[in-house]
Amino acid sequence: MITYLFSVLAFLVFALIVAAGVAEHRSAIRKRHRLLDEAHDLLRDPDIRLAPDQFPVVTGRIADGRRIRLELIADTMVTRRLPQLWLSVTLLGTQARDIPTMGALARPTGSEYYSLVHGLPDWMTPPATEVPLLMRGDGRATPEQALAAREKFGELFADPQVKEAVMTQKATRVIYQASQGTRAAHMFLRQARFSLETVPASTIERAIELAVELSAIFTKDVQPSHAFQAA
Repeated sequence: MITYLFSVLAFLVFALIVAAGVAEHRSAIRKRHRLLDEAHDLLRDPDIRLAPDQFPVVTGRIADGRRIRLELIADTMVTRRLPQLWLSVTLLGTQARDIPTMGALARPTGSEYYSLVHGLPDWMTPPATEVPLLMRGDGRATPEQALAAREKFGELFADPQVKEAVMTQKATRVIYQASQGTRAAHMFLRQARFSLETVPASTIERAIELAVELSAIFTKDVQPSHAFQAA
């Protein structure tokens, strides 16, 4: 009889633990869905969808009509560092431009699976900054273009939250730190938990402005300061 009661009690405790875990997981997913809610008021014609990892993906247009895509990347690859939540901003051009592909990556570890810079073949001399930078391109840059890009990357990476910046013929992408994982969850549970309800509008706006600035270095008709005008 005692064994039977003990078995029933153990089953009930196990069921309660499982139910609590499922409820916590569902709550975390619901919170994850809202992380980019503050992007809506910054863009024209905003549209939100969910990626397979249940992080939101927001698309829309900035004031000059160019399309933009906002995504979130949960980076847990470096075990000796707190998990990072990166905001990826991809600004699409209205048409392809005849420019070289170049990019820079801050504090490279080799584990940045989301990085475009790692896939570029030509090693370039990065600007002198307070953080180590990896700068690479497709090998088509003239000395003048390489210098202009180096100077712009030096400006962009003065902001310590910038992780990566890349320009291509069709798009410009900036990866920006949105949040850092909580220490307790990482140390004791090995989980990536981020203590924010939504990514602040100021963070999103800053990342978009940097992408607009980077897209303008080889053209005179883009005005970075007006990226959000009448949005």
